[in-house]
Formats: sequence, C-alpha cells, structure tokens
Amino acid sequence: MPSNKLIVLPSSPETSESYSAADEEIGRAISLAQENLLRQQKPDGQWCGELLVDSTLCSDYVVFMHWCGEVNAQLQRRCVRHILKRQLPDGGWNIYHGGPSEINASVKAYFALKLAGCSVDAPFMHEARATIMRLGGIPQMNTFSKLYLALLGVFPWKYLPAIPLEIMLLPSWAPFHIYQMSSWSRAMLIPLSIINHFKPTRILPGEKQLHELYPLGTEQADLRLPRSEKFWTWRNFFLRLDDTLKFLQPLRIGLLRQRALEAAERWMIERIREGSDGLAAVYPAMLNSMIALRALGYSRTNPVYAKAEKDFAGLFVEDPDDFRIQPCLSPVWDTAITIISLADSGLSPEHPALQKAAEEVRIRGDWAINNSYPEASGWAFEYNNVYYADTDDTAMVLMALRLVQPENSQSLNEMFRRALGWQLSFQCRDGGWAAFDKDVTTPWLEDMPFADHNAILDPTCSDLTARTLELLGYIGFDRNAKCVRDALEYLVATQDDDGSWYGRWGVNYIYGTWQVLRGLRAINEDMTQDWVLRGRDWLESCQNNDGGWGETCGTYENPSTKGIGPSTASQTAWAIMGICACGDLERRSVQRGLRYLLRSQKPDGSWDEDEITGTGFPRTFYLKYDMYRQNFPLLALATYVNHCSGIGHRPGFYRCET
Repeated sequence: MPSNKLIVLPSSPETSESYSAADEEIGRAISLAQENLLRQQKPDGQWCGELLVDSTLCSDYVVFMHWCGEVNAQLQRRCVRHILKRQLPDGGWNIYHGGPSEINASVKAYFALKLAGCSVDAPFMHEARATIMRLGGIPQMNTFSKLYLALLGVFPWKYLPAIPLEIMLLPSWAPFHIYQMSSWSRAMLIPLSIINHFKPTRILPGEKQLHELYPLGTEQADLRLPRSEKFWTWRNFFLRLDDTLKFLQPLRIGLLRQRALEAAERWMIERIREGSDGLAAVYPAMLNSMIALRALGYSRTNPVYAKAEKDFAGLFVEDPDDFRIQPCLSPVWDTAITIISLADSGLSPEHPALQKAAEEVRIRGDWAINNSYPEASGWAFEYNNVYYADTDDTAMVLMALRLVQPENSQSLNEMFRRALGWQLSFQCRDGGWAAFDKDVTTPWLEDMPFADHNAILDPTCSDLTARTLELLGYIGFDRNAKCVRDALEYLVATQDDDGSWYGRWGVNYIYGTWQVLRGLRAINEDMTQDWVLRGRDWLESCQNNDGGWGETCGTYENPSTKGIGPSTASQTAWAIMGICACGDLERRSVQRGLRYLLRSQKPDGSWDEDEITGTGFPRTFYLKYDMYRQNFPLLALATYVNHCSGIGHRPGFYRCET
C-alpha cells in the first residue's frame, strides 16, 4: 500500500480508505481518464459524444417515410431492428432506461412496425397491443403524437387543437405572441401551424389502420381533450377558444391567412438556411419543417428542402448492428466540459488539445425579442445554430476558455467581456437564469391545448443560475453586485425542504444540488451556513451502499423517489463535487464515492453507464450524454485533488476588472 494512504476506522464493518492529493491510485485514474478523452478529440479540435434516446425517433421517421411515400427499405429495416431491440418484456416501450412502458412511445413503435409490414398476429405485436390498451390507448397520447397519426389518417384532425397560423402576426405587445413560448416549442409549433393549415393526409389501406388501439372505437368515442371540472380555468378557456377557432375557420379572411402563411414560411426558411444545421438543429423541429416544406409544395430537389433533408440525415448513427438517430449533436457542450475536466486535472493550458474551441455566435437570434441587450454573443449547443445560443453553453464555454492559454490575450478579453455581458443580460425578474430566453415564464400558457408536451415555457432554474454564479466566482466578479445578490436569493427560495434543489437540465435533484453547491463555493458564499449544509446532508443521505449515487428520470413524475436509483458514474461524480464544495474532504461519503469511481473505472479510462442522466423535457423526453460517463468522473477526481492541495479551482487567464 502506498505510504501516502492512511487507513481510518469506518463507522461500519467494512474498511474505508482515505485518499490524498498525491495518491498514486487517483493519479493513475486521472491519467487513464485524460488519455481516454484525448483519444476522442475530433480533427477540428472538438469533442462530440453520442446522444442516446428512446425509440420514438426511429418510429417517427418510419411514419414520415410512409407519409411522404418515399420508403427507403434499408433504412426502414434498420429502424425496425432498432425498435424491436428496445421492446420491454411487457410488450411496451419506455422513454428512459429502466422506466415503465409509456403510451406515446408504445403507440409510435407499434404503428411503425405495422407500417413496416409486421403482422398484427405476431406475438410481439399482441403483447404491444395489450400494453397500449392497458395504458388507455391512442386517446391518452399527447397532441404532437396524435398529429403524426393524423397525417396518415388514423386520428381525426377535428379532435386536434387548432394551431392558428395567425399567431405569426401577433405583435410583441399582445397578451400572447410566438416569442412568449420557449424556443424549442416555437421551432416545433410554427412548422406544425403550417401542417395544421394544409392537413396533408395520406389515407392508409384498411389493414394499416389502428382501430385496434382505440378502447371505444373511433365512431362513437369523443376524442376531444377533456375539460376541467371547474367552469372557469385557463384550460377550459383555451378549449372553448379552440372550439371557436375551428367554427370560424371557414369564415376567416383569406388575405389574412395568406399573410400568416407567408410569415410562417419565411420564419422557418430563414432558420433552415446557412448558419443552422436544420431548424433549431434539433430532431422534432427538423422533421416538422420537412413535413411543412412538403405541404407547401417544395420538392425533394428544391435547395431549401435538400438542405433540410441533408441536415436531418446528419443525425443518423450508421451503426451496422444498431442504427440510431440522435436528437441533435452536442459538440460545444461536450467540448467545454471536457476542456474543463482536462485542464482542472492538470493538463497544461498550452497543451495543443486545449487550444481549439467552439465558435462564438454573433447573430441576434430569437432571444433578442425578449432581451434588448445590444451586443450579440454566446454559444449554442450544436455545431451550427446561430439563432439559438443559450446561457448554459455560454457559461460552460467561458469557464473552459478561462483555463486555456490564449494565443491572443486581447482577443480573449474582448470576447470574454462581450459574452459575459450577454450572459448577465439574461437574468430574469426572479433573479434566476433560463436557457434560451428571458422571462418566458407566463404560467397560463401551460394550459394551452397544444402545450401538453410540458415544454411550452423556458423557466428559470437553479442549475443554470448556479452555473452562472460559478462562472462569476472563477473570474473574480464582485459578489456584492446586485445580480449576484438576486441570484443567491433565488437559490434560497428554490431549495426544497429536504435541502435539495431540482435539476431542470440533468437528472435530477443530485444534478441540481451539486451545481448549486459548486456555484455557491465559487462565488465565496459561506459554506458553513445551515441552508448550504442541508444540501450537502441531503446528498449524503442518498448515497448507495456501493458508495455511488444514482437517480432515475422517474423523479420528474414522482419527487418522492428523489435520490433513489442504481449508482452511475456521472451522478456519483456530481455528488462528490457537491460535498467537496462544502469542505471536509475526509468525510466518509466522499471517500466511499472516490472508491466507487476508482473501482468501477474501465481499463481504457472510461466508465460504464446505462442509465440516462440528461434531461430534455421533464416527463416527456430524456437523453443520455455518452460523454458524461467519461468527463465528469475525471472532473470529480480533479476537484478532490485540487481541494486537497488547497488550489480550490485552477486560476484562469481572465479576471474581471475591478
């Protein structure tokens, strides 16, 4: 045993080990993890791990191919294999690893298999059908999923909420306009408003219909969205408004509708052209835009459609054993976290691998409608997505850039100043930060009939707010500034009674609590305060017997299960860093967590992780970042070593002017 390792008496029968900054085992683990990451750097200097999701993407693509009458037989076979590989023992399909069968995913998978020629008499189809009916059948699907069925005539358009094109013409001072919705909802809904206008339906032969998935049939059943029992609710108001819009639709003035259609088409095409890898560079918006373009009469050879189709194909993962479709690409996010992990773990700031970074976005995108800040800056998640820079990526990129030795310090300082000002301009009225927009938090919008995907708003959240504080702390920002004080008040207000914080963009309370504690330490908050230590104590309370931490996506449905789940490398790393932020590195929870990471590291320097620890839309869509199991454990080991050495965090090359 190395001489620098001290044996301490644990409070339980098993032996526990206390590590030091110079521990040989930690040093070897860090070196292995660094080598693993360096091997994966792309020729352009970036890192981009795969984003793994549920079966719905392949299911939707099969539906799309049949709707447009252009079925690629080879791609369809690959999609079918992908779908069947993910069928659960009860016959359904889930939306996260280890989760229960979910109605939207299950109906989509069943429909795709049926379209592809699978016999309804096959045992796996029998099992799927039984599970779907147990979950309530097609009537229980969300609006967006039903719309895809309507395209092929298996759900009546009359029961879908109207998405009136005229919303394109509403001014910014109106009670509702398109920029009061979250950026991702806007990018999905505007193409859908075009689709809803044309209702381009391909009628399937009888044997491809889905009558068997309607518990009460389609003739006698009332498939309208249910109303609230109370007479006056926002939901009932919007449903009555929807009825009115449908009644008036034949009477609408043609010129107004034509203007709205042209505005929607123009808005969509502007965001498909050069500078963006597809509409919003995310799967749902990209697929919807392709359908909308076809409905508008664009041919496959039209340059706009051809680009949209090419961008969409860029999401395909050509694995011969398991074809997959990614929801988007994550080079900026993965690169920033990996640079921080490598630099914090001791890689030289002059190392060639750290010299390349993502390109700054200098276009005033959709965010400019709600934010008057005059200077465009920031970074987006994807390779090319100029309309949708976001605060999460921008904060992470700035934290990465401060650790890289600049070739031109003046250029770095100018870019840092510009991006920092942009980031600070997004602070919302409640003191927190949201992802893509400022103050897009109007609560009654969640009751709109087409908002049942749980993502109509862009709420402020503790994890993004704390990440901004973390950045400010690292660059020496004045902690007495009003923006910092407001952010701290926001974090106090959003803490749960048990001491944890909700995680909007990562699963879930472990993610939120880690990020808050890390941000508080960086901004030099007193980490011995009761409210801070309650966060640490909550993390310790949910440590698993194997020394790791885990939490499932089910916590978004049922918060009582927070902190419960099989141990994962990424969530263990987050918890270790959260506890380390509060000091006392010899705590048994930290030492057991380190032992878990060291014991579970693979010979190639990575860690295994089957569970999903990333969040897209809570309760609707989750994604597994393949880089999380590789860069966050390295960052946790580096954080422990740096804290033990008294460094805290590595000094950067940018400091705020005092």
